[in-house]
Amino acid sequence: MVHTTKKINYLNNKDILKEIHKSKLSYCYVSDDRYSDPDIIVESLSKINKTNIKQAQQNRASKMQSEAYQESMAKGDWDKKPKQKDFAVDPNSIAVDDLVFRVMTYEHIPDDPERKKTTKTIADTKSKVNFPPFKHYILDSNGINPREVVRSHWVGGLHNGHFSTDHGQITNKLGSMFMKLVERYSQRGNWRGYTYVDEMRGQALVQLAQIGLQFNEAKSDNPFAYYTATVNNSFTRVLNLEKRNQSIRDDILIESGHLPSYGRQIEYENEMRELREIAETELENSNSGE
Repeated sequence: MVHTTKKINYLNNKDILKEIHKSKLSYCYVSDDRYSDPDIIVESLSKINKTNIKQAQQNRASKMQSEAYQESMAKGDWDKKPKQKDFAVDPNSIAVDDLVFRVMTYEHIPDDPERKKTTKTIADTKSKVNFPPFKHYILDSNGINPREVVRSHWVGGLHNGHFSTDHGQITNKLGSMFMKLVERYSQRGNWRGYTYVDEMRGQALVQLAQIGLQFNEAKSDNPFAYYTATVNNSFTRVLNLEKRNQSIRDDILIESGHLPSYGRQIEYENEMRELREIAETELENSNSGE
């Protein structure tokens, strides 16, 4: 039996995407769990055509191949290490009526003309939602007659339910991922030295909780970069705010005849040194020109 040691990242896009998907489903009407995972994401119902049907089959085949390979690797009961190609699936063997299509749409989101005075997109005319809304559709065996099987931001049945944005929640695992990401990010050399790093972490977690599900899988498969940028922006906002507050405190101390913060003193000394160097350079240039 062969054993291999594989490096495990503390966070990876595959696991994050899985938890994002589970979290979003908690806000959805789902007619059957087998329709939960989409095989392809399209912009509109009209985009469910022959080209995207074939692409959906390829996506499903690739996913089945990957899952079978990972399952075999996890078992480890093999004499020769298996290869991905050993688990290849023919896309044409996947029935059309087994495919699930995610359609990004706002058609089931109520209008809210008072939300924004200036509207640039259809989203600006609709009620505010915590992630891009969608529906899942399946086709019949002939690849026509789409039927809705999943609807986001919905409670109850398709015909007797209603719009809702507060009945679901992010998974505990996704929340733990947020905490781990923020903690690791705060340990970087350019952040860990600040005395208010705890406030930075707190603000970043609040921001992630608010926008965490706004990640759009139709546009990217890299939520780690999206979340990292969010954390960086939160840290930077707290830093800039603290700098402004410190500047105000220093001004008050100086006006009261007290010494300002050590940072302000160092900044003042650096400015004076630069001015002296400039004056000396100008004097040298003036003397050399005589």
